[in-house]
Amino acid sequence: MTPTLTLLLLLSLSSPIGHAGGHERVQDKEDTGAEAATRSSIKSKAVCSGHRVSIPVSGRAWLPLNHRHGPCSPLPASARMPSTADVLRRDQLREKGIRGVLNGSASAVERHPATVRPVTLGSSLDTLEYVITMGLGTPAVKQTVFIDTGSDITWVQCRPCPVPPCHQQKDPMFDPARSATYSAVPCGSAACRGLGSDFFGGCSSRNLCRYAISYAGNDSSTGTYSSDKLTLSPTYAVDGFLFGCQHTPEETPNDDDARTDGIMGLGGGVPSLVSQTAEKAFSYCLPPSPSYSGFLTLGAPRVSSSRFAVTPMYIYPDHPTSYIVVLQAIVVAGRRLDVPTSVFSKGAIMDSGTPITTLPPEAYRALRAAFRKEMRMYPRAAPMENLDTCFNLDGDVSDAKLPNITLVFERGAAMELDRKGIIVNDGCLAFAPHNDDTSPGIIGNVQQRTFEVLYDIGGQAVGFRRGAC
Repeated sequence: MTPTLTLLLLLSLSSPIGHAGGHERVQDKEDTGAEAATRSSIKSKAVCSGHRVSIPVSGRAWLPLNHRHGPCSPLPASARMPSTADVLRRDQLREKGIRGVLNGSASAVERHPATVRPVTLGSSLDTLEYVITMGLGTPAVKQTVFIDTGSDITWVQCRPCPVPPCHQQKDPMFDPARSATYSAVPCGSAACRGLGSDFFGGCSSRNLCRYAISYAGNDSSTGTYSSDKLTLSPTYAVDGFLFGCQHTPEETPNDDDARTDGIMGLGGGVPSLVSQTAEKAFSYCLPPSPSYSGFLTLGAPRVSSSRFAVTPMYIYPDHPTSYIVVLQAIVVAGRRLDVPTSVFSKGAIMDSGTPITTLPPEAYRALRAAFRKEMRMYPRAAPMENLDTCFNLDGDVSDAKLPNITLVFERGAAMELDRKGIIVNDGCLAFAPHNDDTSPGIIGNVQQRTFEVLYDIGGQAVGFRRGAC
């Protein structure tokens, strides 16, 4: 049986984590672009230009969001930039993991009961790219973490956690003993039961609740399920925020840039940040390149705002982590592709951690043919990993004549992609086909660049605002 996606729309988030300033304008210049992860440029040679456009601070919490490898990144400049091939291999691992979680059970999104429960999250830690800075505990301790819409549980490394097995990180490791508001969650409590069978890691010898997360790629996080004050800005904090205190990871990210302090879970499940706040809404904007900053917000305007193109959002009741939208058409150079809407009936997951957008094979073949036709003035280049449509764009890539590509979702919500959302590696079409037709596609973070993507639970919709960062 295939899961019916229960319609849920996410409220727009207008809160970039850092100091988490509600209405405060954050001027810290941080890296913001998936471009850094898809190119082999050296961070030290790039210049951080901050925010490309004026950011309207309308949410309760607003935080700068940056690519972990860009010149604005708060992480050390010595962190190694992965090659494009590495990024694409990790991309395929995450995409495979997501499809494995859903187990090919996503048929027409409005009609079938859910039957599958995940054991391992589809997320792979090595694919995560964007970071924010939050405060944890009293007094607040700065923690730099990845954001991930494919994860529900927020976790950080906590003392005691020797290195190894814990990895080195940029910020001081969080010490529960030094926080006046910290408490460990007791086994059997309502908070512990909220982990469900998927994330409950058993009871400790002191009858404390333990969490356990397995990610695609053999990564994992285990430790004490905890409660403390989460500070997202000088004017916005979440008291009694539930998170994981990691003590004993089984694996750590395999490259030498593993210096983040943990993960901020922005999925739709019970343990996520979104579910623990009154706003039940967030938005983010991923910048066009590593030289610019984006933002994360909490408590943004409702998706009904005329500034957004709006489409329904769906979830699988038995896997509420993923946020799903439904494509209906793709337009290339002003011409709609000849693809039946039924081809897109499985839906597509909006994902902050997967770089490349994947499409049903029939839709991808039509897109590829149209793109190649429009790019016929350029010589073809060799494929790279799962990207089979590459061109030799001599000179400045910004001068290349790229055709406009627009993704059209239910209710006519049009997402006309930024140039930086069309190609990667200076010439490869940033789309790939599914390996099968039995699971949803993925709207990757490359295509989301420069859009404020608003998740509105109360409005039961997702919104897109172009040119937001």
